[in-house]
Amino acid sequence: MKGEKGEKRKQELLQIAYRLFLTKGYEETSVDEIIEEAKIAKGTFYYHFKSKEELLEALINKMITEKVEQAKKILSAPMPTPMKTVAIITTLRPEPTEMDIQNALHEKENVIIHEKINKRVIDEAVPILCEVVSEGISQGILKCDNIKERVRMTLIISSATFDHGDFTSADIDVFIDTVEKLLGAEKGTFEFIRQLIK
Repeated sequence: MKGEKGEKRKQELLQIAYRLFLTKGYEETSVDEIIEEAKIAKGTFYYHFKSKEELLEALINKMITEKVEQAKKILSAPMPTPMKTVAIITTLRPEPTEMDIQNALHEKENVIIHEKINKRVIDEAVPILCEVVSEGISQGILKCDNIKERVRMTLIISSATFDHGDFTSADIDVFIDTVEKLLGAEKGTFEFIRQLIK
């Protein structure tokens, strides 16, 4: 099952799992249901994935790869730098329909996967956002040094503030203020974030 055929089967299993996780939820979907829908032997599933958790990790990595490609396209989009920055961060976040898959990462048995996924999102996003911030600096909109570290900090704060959906109006105020200070933007530059969140 090596080669192209094996890879095709693996992608097929990921698509079936994605659809079932969206419709039934991660916890409610069993490996047996995935196998049944794929019309394969149990051994074939376990050839590709050691467990449901490994399938989840592969699925989220696939989602991240797709989102990173979308984020890279934003680099050349004709929009102001602050909006480009936020558009890239937003693109890297799960769609509302994907939240159940994302939330599965918060289960205690998936903590290690969650940390690996978070690290990958940040590692992939930092170079993209560094380009945008450098563009903002050359335009005189942003003024900062240590771009890579500031971008990383912005991503960490964004994730910690908005990933669980239980943020307040004051959290939004502080987030906007913090991002403007981190990136050396004039007060009000990132005020548009408030409308996006609402």
